[in-house]
Amino acid sequence: MFSSNQPFIYSSSINPNLHPTNKIKLSTLKSTPIHVTNLPESFKVRGSHSYGEMIGPGRPQIVLFGSSIVQLSFSNDGWGAILADVYARKADIVLRGYYGWNSRRAIKVLDQVFPKDAAIQPSLIIVYFGGNDSMGPHSSGLGPHVPLPEYIENMRKIVTHLKGLSDTTRLIFLSCPPVDEVKLSENTSSIFSELVRTNELCRTYSEACVELCNEMGVKVIDLWTAFQKRDDWMTACFTDGVHLSGEGSKIVVAEILKVLKEAEWKPSLFWKSMATEFSEDSPYDLVYTDGKTTLNPSDWTFHREIQWD
Repeated sequence: MFSSNQPFIYSSSINPNLHPTNKIKLSTLKSTPIHVTNLPESFKVRGSHSYGEMIGPGRPQIVLFGSSIVQLSFSNDGWGAILADVYARKADIVLRGYYGWNSRRAIKVLDQVFPKDAAIQPSLIIVYFGGNDSMGPHSSGLGPHVPLPEYIENMRKIVTHLKGLSDTTRLIFLSCPPVDEVKLSENTSSIFSELVRTNELCRTYSEACVELCNEMGVKVIDLWTAFQKRDDWMTACFTDGVHLSGEGSKIVVAEILKVLKEAEWKPSLFWKSMATEFSEDSPYDLVYTDGKTTLNPSDWTFHREIQWD
């Protein structure tokens, strides 16, 4: 799904036979190459590029709804921040993350967070609840634990409510990722009482989420399995044994983009298929070396360490 960026070769002049509205590939460029790191594989020359006007209500919204893995998704090279970069000038990434929440709390605010009478409904909602639900029960009766049957019914209510927002609101659910039990215990044993969070409990709730979503015809990503495809997942994917590091977030983004690329939704919500806002060619763009044409930077992605697909 993703690969590290490689240096590109940039040429100092344009093939004069190339029509100015085409993307200029490296193979069509002439003259002595200059080796420059992180230049785009292709770029636009000023011509009749389409005008992508989406500002205001026309711009799609992608809402991230869930517990701490959502709230923290803009921290530490998080997956929310990565999506915001990938969808820059294409869609707004809206954060609705609530640290420590379980599915019980989520169903109580559905009408407030996602009112059915809102003038504009999200194009996509990415939902994550289950990690806190899966924690073992506390002897006091307090704490985030939600029994598995109740968790399933709560998630069913969330799916039903979100499906009812509009005919074009799409859903992706994320299941529980695994946890590094040793690291989690080291970071929490002196703070929390009777905190029981195991990889086996995460597996059980993850499987329940996947099964429910398949039953209800909703896209779902099995993070419990996806993370453990990486041999060093325990040391690489978490900051504290449960919350995601930058490496863990890359897995989440790769899985989300894979779903969006393969989904047969109309309109498509895959970033490469979406219009870029205000992407018309302009005489104010930087001037190319021929002194006559300008380069349209609207869709450049060479700044990214990872070239997402």
